Amino acid sequence: MSAIPVVNLAAFLRGSDEDQKRIAAEVDEICKSVGFLIVERHGIAKHIIDDAWSAARAFFDLPMEAKLKSKSPAADCPRGYFPFAAEALAQSLGVETPPDIKESFGIGPIGSPPRALSDQEMDFHFGENIWPAQPANLREALTRYYDEMEALGLRMLQLFAAALSLPQDYFAECHTAPRCALRCLNYPAVGKPPLANQRAAGEHSDYGSFTILKSDPEISGLEIKLPSGEWTAAPLVQDAFIVNIGDMMARWTNDRWVSTLHRVTSPQIQDGGTSRRQSMAFFHNANFDAIIECIPTCRDADGKQKYPPVEAGEYLMRRFTSALADN
Repeated sequence: MSAIPVVNLAAFLRGSDEDQKRIAAEVDEICKSVGFLIVERHGIAKHIIDDAWSAARAFFDLPMEAKLKSKSPAADCPRGYFPFAAEALAQSLGVETPPDIKESFGIGPIGSPPRALSDQEMDFHFGENIWPAQPANLREALTRYYDEMEALGLRMLQLFAAALSLPQDYFAECHTAPRCALRCLNYPAVGKPPLANQRAAGEHSDYGSFTILKSDPEISGLEIKLPSGEWTAAPLVQDAFIVNIGDMMARWTNDRWVSTLHRVTSPQIQDGGTSRRQSMAFFHNANFDAIIECIPTCRDADGKQKYPPVEAGEYLMRRFTSALADN
């Protein structure tokens, strides 16, 4: 059996009050224990997922010279192309490791910010996306996927609010202009052992509210750390997403919910098979100026909160730069 429970999102959204309470209670227990869930019947059309997946794959198939034309202009810019060895995720936990064996392409919010920002805030949160000339359909496919993921995230927030014994629209005010990001990832197969403590993606927890992952349906690699301290492989899923709680949501809930450590192992070349692994991670976050402070239903028995309030955008910017390989 999988260590990651399955949740039927449509059954919650369309269910009776009794069904919604039952599913919400189950999700609360999942988020308190493992922090990962498989979301089925999510409402995203298969062709939208397939178009984004194939467009991203076509981009990664380009020669390196072509991909580098859309390289991020600065190391701390979360948009554009990140070549191999650009990041070491374990560094975000203070663990020194060799760079991760992966490459990625990312985009950020499509719209404009709701108010004037400093140059640094603007560049990080709402700078222009960097679109390569090829493949020709990349921009359209990823933009449509981004929009669908943002909408799915808002539906997930209804479920999360109910799981915390809050009105389903509790998070809406903090997500009028969510500071989301989409990252397409390519993990090449390796024919020799990696360096000591080197992985496709080092051990880390995600920084934001929660992540909606379209994981490779054919090649495994994602591993999560169980409460026992053991690592276990995430299952291969087809028409479903893997959703995990991030550090900001754990902070928001006063650590009632856990942001679970996870990592990715590199696919291995065996008998000429397994060329690479792919995934698409959508990081759903609050408005950049949302104040993240303890949710009322998550205070300790004595009414205390563990963390001081923090602005979401500042927190995300600090955590992102902590994982850069040249830090």
